[in-house]
Amino acid sequence: MKKYLILFIFTCSTSILLSQTHEVGVFLGGTSYTGEIGSKTYIKPNNIGAGLIYKYNLNPRIALRGTYTRIAVSGNNSNLDNDFTVTQSLSFNNTIRELAVGIEFNYFEYNTRKPQSFYTPYILLEISNFYYKTIKTQSATNTTFKNSSSFAIPVGLGFKGHLSKHLAYAFESAIRFTFIDDIDATADNINNIDFQRFGNDHYLFTGISLVYTFGRPACYAKRE
Repeated sequence: MKKYLILFIFTCSTSILLSQTHEVGVFLGGTSYTGEIGSKTYIKPNNIGAGLIYKYNLNPRIALRGTYTRIAVSGNNSNLDNDFTVTQSLSFNNTIRELAVGIEFNYFEYNTRKPQSFYTPYILLEISNFYYKTIKTQSATNTTFKNSSSFAIPVGLGFKGHLSKHLAYAFESAIRFTFIDDIDATADNINNIDFQRFGNDHYLFTGISLVYTFGRPACYAKRE
């Protein structure tokens, strides 16, 4: 009996490590920015973002994931909705290229081999490294830019389900909490405007993904 139990545990562990269901796909959606030059409303998309996604389902409750996202962000101080008035006209455009890894926690069991487990809400938590442009030098008549990078903590909510045996979808919205204040291409002070008083810039992506699932089911899944 002990021998069969050890064999079962080994087979199951091997299946989880080598034969688990994978998901690869693309996503598309709207992007928004919160900071000094623009709206303070978090979910207010005004640009387009797109990317690639890979998921590795550890079990019906947890999935590991990695993403590459290209996110356009922009702002204009005519859309300011705070109590601080900027008298000069300011606007910016930036493109963020983001690499992220993280985890999804499913509210319901999500099992690609069980029809009753074909959908679930989920919580997303990631860490990302992103690249963007920021001000290098600035004068009254000229501004030069440089490439820079930083880290962020994407946190969000989503809902996913299966369309068929190998196709799945997900709706997701996640805000990126950053540790910087120059995504909007502003320096610390421009014409005596103290932008640091507002805190860090953040950006958000809301969209839909379509993925292809493959790989043999692990021990927890019902084989067909």
